[in-house]
Amino acid sequence: MLAKLTDSDLMLDTGTTVIRPLKSVRDLGVHLDSVLTMKTHISKVASCCYHQLRRIRQVHWFVGQDVAQQLVSAFILS
Repeated sequence: MLAKLTDSDLMLDTGTTVIRPLKSVRDLGVHLDSVLTMKTHISKVASCCYHQLRRIRQVHWFVGQDVAQQLVSAFILS
């Protein structure tokens, strides 16, 4: 039944504003897409983790190996 709905059927008109559905939303830190898969969430989390690991890589030359290992351990366990 939902497959038969058009885009105009899914919009909500409040009089002054038209609210349209989104492909994905974030609620309580979890990204959900329109079909309730975790694909968007996994992609965003992986991207964020990669970014943080690159930041640790950039500073590991200045802090020494022991501190860099602590940073990686703290990041993984958080």
